[in-house]
Amino acid sequence: MPLASTVVPSPGPSRYRDVVKDAIERPAALLLLVVASPVMLLLTLLVTLTSRGPVFHRRRVLGRGGRQFDAFKFRTMCVDADARLASDPALRAAFEVNHKLERDPRITWLGGWLRRSSLDELPQLLNIVRGEMSLVGPRMISPAELSKYHVHGAKLLTVKPGVTGLWQVSGRQRTSYERRVQLDMEYIDRQSLALDLSILARTVPAVLRAEGAH
Repeated sequence: MPLASTVVPSPGPSRYRDVVKDAIERPAALLLLVVASPVMLLLTLLVTLTSRGPVFHRRRVLGRGGRQFDAFKFRTMCVDADARLASDPALRAAFEVNHKLERDPRITWLGGWLRRSSLDELPQLLNIVRGEMSLVGPRMISPAELSKYHVHGAKLLTVKPGVTGLWQVSGRQRTSYERRVQLDMEYIDRQSLALDLSILARTVPAVLRAEGAH
């Protein structure tokens, strides 16, 4: 459903953003889903065997136009992760800074490896096929995070969030929240096929080196 907010995305997205990008990425994501299916089946088995709880985690995030949807990931945390965060004031305060924790005690041992390798994000290919995400785009954020974008919130909502983006190849979690906002705005302003291909090419070595991942 649309986000209840006074922020209205600015009009006039480019032809590449509206037509070409979607026409390329959705078939590509479907092909990648087929190719990655053996790996995803194996990871499904590993998550099931190594910790209690569902295989997939659904994160409620904002899409283009402020529409909310569930972004899929392999579950990397213990089943009572939200309750532990709510009951620990120090943990909650640290989380509120960047909406991430440097050494999150709620992450399972398998979850830590999945995050470092970015394999936990493979199910987001389904979000791309469904038209909710892009291969390349700004970071996906929760509705509560939109206020951190201040005057840039309207621009953020003109595009779909990406599985990877400038933030992914620029240090990921090592960067400050303010820098992540800057990178998202830079991507939206410069968006093109050439930039997307460049980011995709830089994502592979960044993931292999686990740059800024935790």
